[in-house]
Amino acid sequence: MDLRYPIGEFSFSRTQSQDERAVLIAEIADTPERMRAAVHGLTREQLDTPYRPGGWTVRQVVHHVPESHMHSYIRFKLAITEDEPEIKPYFEDRWAQLQDALDSPIEPSLDLLEALHGRWAWFLRSLKDEDFERTFHHPEQGLVSLNKNVALYAWHGRHHVAHITALRERMRW
Repeated sequence: MDLRYPIGEFSFSRTQSQDERAVLIAEIADTPERMRAAVHGLTREQLDTPYRPGGWTVRQVVHHVPESHMHSYIRFKLAITEDEPEIKPYFEDRWAQLQDALDSPIEPSLDLLEALHGRWAWFLRSLKDEDFERTFHHPEQGLVSLNKNVALYAWHGRHHVAHITALRERMRW
């Protein structure tokens, strides 16, 4: 198994049906609960263990997910309220090396993830089918549809939760 991609790499081939999209939105809504379950009972030492050699620690992963998902939430809002807005990417690897990502408690990030996903899922469920065809322009990826982005962030949450749960299985925690 490739420890970088415990659930496989992201792929997107087509627009989802309403039912398929509802499943993806439910996955986004459930990410905070799955993340809390994944880190439940971990010690400080365990939180500071990389999920793979050369990878981020569990703590860094927990802090990364709400940071990344805040960006996505804003990108959705921009795409709904503007025509093909240009979004600003960020250096997630640099953010993960900031002191708060290295040693701050994870509870505020878990709380942030819960609040963000509650609001985000509500917003996504309020959109019409045609809204998911709207796009934003990513400087490195080109035009990105909201259909693709909802699939990406459903995957992203599962992906990072799996980093932690796979580590726990390997380490027998």
